[in-house]
Order: sequence, then C-alpha cells, then structure tokens
Amino acid sequence: MKLNIIVLAKQVPDTRNVGPDAMTPEGTVNRSALPAIFNPEDLNALEQALRLKDQFPGTTVNVLTMGPGRAAEVIREAMYRGADGGWLLTDRAFAGADTLATSYALATAIKHVCPKVDLIIGGRQAIDGDTAQVGPQVAEKLGLNQITYTEEILSVKDGSITATRHIDGGVETVESPIPCVLTVNGSAAPCRPRNAKLVMKYKRALAPMELPQGTTYEELPYADQYGKKAYLKIGQLTTADVNADLQQCGLAGSPTKVKNVENIVFKAKESKVLTGSDEDINALVQELLASHTIG
Repeated sequence: MKLNIIVLAKQVPDTRNVGPDAMTPEGTVNRSALPAIFNPEDLNALEQALRLKDQFPGTTVNVLTMGPGRAAEVIREAMYRGADGGWLLTDRAFAGADTLATSYALATAIKHVCPKVDLIIGGRQAIDGDTAQVGPQVAEKLGLNQITYTEEILSVKDGSITATRHIDGGVETVESPIPCVLTVNGSAAPCRPRNAKLVMKYKRALAPMELPQGTTYEELPYADQYGKKAYLKIGQLTTADVNADLQQCGLAGSPTKVKNVENIVFKAKESKVLTGSDEDINALVQELLASHTIG
C-alpha cells in the first residue's frame, strides 16, 4: 500500500522573543521583527507522516506551507528529515489571514495539487495563535473525516486509520475511514533530526520567490543541477494558480482581527526566605490554604 500524505506546516515567529514592535499598526503580527522557527507541533505531525513512509514503501510525504518567501525554509527542513518535497503557498493577497482565511487557502491549494490525498497531517495548533482551528477547518472545507489531538498513528489498513488521541482523563483509540485529516499534539513523538545525506541532497533547493530579483534558476551557481534534479525546485503557488476567491483570502476573508499583543512579565510584590524547619513549612502551608492557593 502506498499513501499520499500532505503535512501542513507553518513558519512561526518565536513567541519567546516578543517585543514592543511585534504588532503592525493594522493589528497583524510583524513577522519581520521576530525570529522565525518551524512550528513545534508541526514537527510532531511530520514525524507521524515519516513513520508511515518508513512503514509503507512508495509513500510520498509533501509539505504545504503558506507564507512569504522565507517560509520555504520549512519545506527544506522537512526534506532534510525525510519529506519528498512541498509547495509554498505565497501571495500578498494571503497576508493577514486569520484561521478562516488560512484554512480556505490551504484547502483550495490541496484540491489543486493533490485531489486524491490519503492523509493530511498537521500540528494541533501554531504557537503564534494557539487556536487549534486550522486543521479542523481544512477538514470541514474538504469534507473529510478528522482525528484531533492525535498522540500516535497505530495502523493504516483496509481503507481506514487507527490512532490514539489525548482526551480529558485519558487516551482514546479512534478508527476513521481515509482520506482523513489528523492534528497532532506536542506530546506525540518528537521529530527525528536532520539526516546529513539529505541535507547535502536538498541544501540548494529553492522556491522561485527565493531567487535574487530578476534571476532564473539557469543563472544561479550550480545551474546544471537545477536542470537535472527537479526536486531542487520547490513548488510555488499563488492565488491565481489555485483559482482562489480573493474575497476569502487574507484580511478580506478574515473576520477575526488581533487588537494587540503584549509581553507580560510577572513580578513578585514581595519575597520571603524560608528555612527547612518544620515551623516555616507549616506556616507556609497555612498561608497557602488561607489564600486558597491550595486546598
């Protein structure tokens, strides 16, 4: 059995370094002011996809990401770990998209590039939004079954997939027909590291938007390699390529607007130094009980 898998991945700003210039005047994230990283839970999703590729020879794993030119780095990172390739969905019309507009763009792109997909796997949520809405919305727009909060894919056979998912109070085993959309928790298995041979193979892979302005692949160093190795040309899609409705893309298609982002630092109003004596410990417990912090 061969599977056709798409991994939804996102390049996100490192929210551990939020500063005063993190937002634009329009209320969108100023991504150029923050370091960009591979969304952590999307790496967990990639690992689940790569495990299926290991299990079923002939399976293909491609990454779909939406963002500016630099977001192609997510695709290269995935290729370094075992993915076969991917597509960069990029257009100024996509800028400022909320979850509704993002899921519309991704679903439209999937219909265009892979109408017969078997599995769509993504992280539960992105750290720059924490909504956990895009995966389920993509499933709804494509009319597919979905398994959320996935911890591990147990098996794929006889046209169905079985996975465990984390729920309040425990773990649930779920079986679903395929095609299916899965969102993966950060508590799932971490993604494998880069493979040195794959880094050497894909290190020159570029999307058209990453080329110097006015330059073609034929004008780059090692131009002969781009002619011989199609995998070095990362796919790039615009609104026109996927026939997207501009009124459902970007800010125009986003009913949700972020008013402000603040970096809050908690500061203690007072501090106490305690010894390890029974008297100090008992006094601390009594104080915590009185303030309803515990108990």
